[in-house]
Amino acid sequence: MESASEMVPFPLLQTPIESNYRACTIPYRFPSDHPKRPTPTELAWIDLFRNSIPSFRNRAESDPTVPDAPVRAQKFAERYGAILEDLKKDPESHGGPPDCILLCRLREQVLRELGFRDIFKKVKDEENAKAISLFSDVVNLNDAIEDEGRRLENLVKGIFAGNIFDLGSAQLAEVFSRDGMSFLASCQNLLPRPWVIDDLDTLKLKWSKKSWKKAIIFVDNSGADIILGILPFARELLRRGTQVVLAANDLPSINDVTYPELIEIISKLKDEDGKLMGVDASNLLIANSGNDLPVIDLSQVSQELAFLAADADLVIMEGMGRGIETNLYAQFKCDSLKIAMVKHPEVAQFLGGRLYDCVFKYSDISG
Repeated sequence: MESASEMVPFPLLQTPIESNYRACTIPYRFPSDHPKRPTPTELAWIDLFRNSIPSFRNRAESDPTVPDAPVRAQKFAERYGAILEDLKKDPESHGGPPDCILLCRLREQVLRELGFRDIFKKVKDEENAKAISLFSDVVNLNDAIEDEGRRLENLVKGIFAGNIFDLGSAQLAEVFSRDGMSFLASCQNLLPRPWVIDDLDTLKLKWSKKSWKKAIIFVDNSGADIILGILPFARELLRRGTQVVLAANDLPSINDVTYPELIEIISKLKDEDGKLMGVDASNLLIANSGNDLPVIDLSQVSQELAFLAADADLVIMEGMGRGIETNLYAQFKCDSLKIAMVKHPEVAQFLGGRLYDCVFKYSDISG
């Protein structure tokens, strides 16, 4: 299903986009590689996507909206598995050579062709309800920190802790189904700083000196990620006078929050005066990014988002898919922040860090 209106480039990317922007961060191959032979990196990533098939099949099997869900789920596993095997034999099959965008897109296409629209809906709804019940506690804990720099660091750690809820990672999907996730325990158990990319001290200095007039935040997962991680941070920006635009996916993909879901979440969290725990939320906007994958190519966003972003002076890419696997090296015409937890061993290896390490990459264009 395609978005209703034509997609356009994100207006804050450095131009010309053709020479300045490449969506995928990790190069799976180089021009010197044989076009018909898979590279070791391609094979490793194809295996990573193959390893996630059982958890996707299990979710699909129990989708109550799809007749014959178990049969169709098995067909998904077989079809997507066969596509991955084809790519191992010939990287140029199925629109290749593969990168993280193509591997995600092929998976979504197979699910949608078989009638699966949102296989993570039940777990998203459960996690959103759980996180909404904890929102006021998390905000009060942050508000109790008087020192501005310490409060910022606590808010950032909250984003990392929330970002752990990611059912696209095979290891985390297993942990989640076995143990569930505790937000506060996750906050306390983050790997200590310095993280693999750690510009938090630079942002702290900037934070104390200026505020931004408008921030675009590309959000990631449902549950603790958006509600206990991003929204307390967005609320702090609102309190400082920044207009905040939350850009969410058009269509469901893994447990990413969608545009309609985000509207519903915000309406549940606001009080009757339109405030988020005492902070005026009239400057909080929600935009449909036009995206339908857990990764994003910023050369293709919705016209609505492009219009809202034109005068922004801060862009935040949150989550491993949008902020590391794609867009880690994206250059913007304004200040930017890439913030995400490393949840695949292959990403950790590429960055030279550890699994569950944190990326906090801040670029200040005003110097």
